[in-house]
Amino acid sequence: MAKKDAPPRWDRKMQQRLARGEAAALGELYDRFASLVHGLAHTVLGDERAADHVTRDVFAHVWEHPDGYDPKQGPLRSWVATLTHRLAVQRLRATETAALARDGGQGSSEELERKVRHASVAARADYIVQSMPVPLRAALELAYFQRRDYRQTAADLGVTEDEARRRLRLGLQLLSTAHDAGAAPGAPPGYGGAA
Repeated sequence: MAKKDAPPRWDRKMQQRLARGEAAALGELYDRFASLVHGLAHTVLGDERAADHVTRDVFAHVWEHPDGYDPKQGPLRSWVATLTHRLAVQRLRATETAALARDGGQGSSEELERKVRHASVAARADYIVQSMPVPLRAALELAYFQRRDYRQTAADLGVTEDEARRRLRLGLQLLSTAHDAGAAPGAPPGYGGAA
């Protein structure tokens, strides 16, 4: 493996510590990724309690299967996000299937898959926004959440108008990948490619 392709040292060390059964490592991992995991689960499920359960399940899985992370496939953060997505989608499918059965089968599997795709795109978009560099995220937040145009965004960020436009364009290009990846049912937010 080329030096530039080596996974971050923290990721490798964390996996080794988890494999040794270090409870402190799980605590560190939780502190670092709990908000990401809960946020992604909540985006998919739209339910606080269900997101809490998925969060617990994700960290239990990581604790029990630290060897499931392959550093060659990408960062630990992406693996945890993909695991979260997979477990949240499984829970969404189970919940929706149970609701269909309770309602006497009204609704369809196409409707369920549409909900899963929508939740997947939303989760991937959240993951992309949280993972993008702070300058891009700040520009997008100003432009879209605070309704600033590129001139106001430039002034607020203390950059040139050209730089503000560049940041907005790059941020939007990154976000467009959320929709592209979500075109396949159950598309994960990152790591690997298997849902």
